[in-house]
Amino acid sequence: MSRLMLMILALLLPACSLTPGMEMQTDNNLSELEVPVMKGGRMVKEKKPIVPITADLIIAKENARQQLVNNLPPVDIDKTVYRIGPHDRLQITVWEHPELNDPGGEKIMPELAGKVVDDNGDLYYPYVGDVHVGGKTVSEVRALLTRELSRYFRKVKLDIRVLSFQSHRAAVVGEVKTPGIQAMNETPMTVSEAISRAGGVTEYADLSNVALARDGKLYKIDVLSLYEKGGSTQNLLLKDGDVLNIPNNKDNKVFVMGEVGRQQALQMNKDKMSLAQALAEAYGVDFNSSRPEKVYVIRPGDMNPEIFQLNAESPDALILADQFALQSHDTVFVGTAGVTKFSRVLNQILPGSFTSIMSRAAFVGM
Repeated sequence: MSRLMLMILALLLPACSLTPGMEMQTDNNLSELEVPVMKGGRMVKEKKPIVPITADLIIAKENARQQLVNNLPPVDIDKTVYRIGPHDRLQITVWEHPELNDPGGEKIMPELAGKVVDDNGDLYYPYVGDVHVGGKTVSEVRALLTRELSRYFRKVKLDIRVLSFQSHRAAVVGEVKTPGIQAMNETPMTVSEAISRAGGVTEYADLSNVALARDGKLYKIDVLSLYEKGGSTQNLLLKDGDVLNIPNNKDNKVFVMGEVGRQQALQMNKDKMSLAQALAEAYGVDFNSSRPEKVYVIRPGDMNPEIFQLNAESPDALILADQFALQSHDTVFVGTAGVTKFSRVLNQILPGSFTSIMSRAAFVGM
């Protein structure tokens, strides 16, 4: 038994280097490893700072989130009125002058009736000739034709109606039931209307991160806030060429590792999960084997990783954990206590468990 104890003592020094499993190492509050980071348009490698989770950090993160959600394109009032464009089909009716109207009148099929605006936005009309109508509203075209026809006829009264809307379109793609191209008409099309026209969303839709591509820029729209809280600012008016993408939520997971009840990947509900929720769903922190002051959140980011640390030694730190919002693909890691790691080393390299060995040593009177 004396030899056994000497062997145990000899193992004390190299035990840390033999410790199995993962451990978060730090270097002056920086990550131990260098990670790839995008800076100035090119990839570099650097150590990332480990940021303590505090009330100030939570406030700053929430303000940044609100700013991102509210960073939406301004509403262009001029775009709320439909403007005629190429390939639109117009029906022009001049009262008391049937010779100027479509032959056959109402007997013509709607898809063949009226006059089509050409690629240049021009329209040919008897007596007037080619007239540019592209970019004009129905009332503006009515006034233009009335003025031109008044050169040949007295008391001209005419009416204009768009029979086929073809010039302005928006695409709705992703997790909707009928993705595709949607034509715009006199009624301005909003985000919610576009989704409704596409048959609504599927069960895998991530409504918190809907993306709007417009004029070479990408905007994030929180449609879930629109539906649940009436956030009308998120219900943007779409314009010609917009692409609305409803992403998939199946990949929205948080990974919990380390000294927790059960290491696992957790599916986020409506893209929402706090640090406290993640720890609770992983059956809590094992306070017998963990280091509660070493709770880390590792966030890969978009080529800009971040590392956060929560000191959970005090129970009131759970308030911070409940208010710290996780993001998809975050990894929550709970550090391991030194005595736990050493015990695991002994259990792996000795013929029996460390506990049973020490019990037998005590039984023989050591």
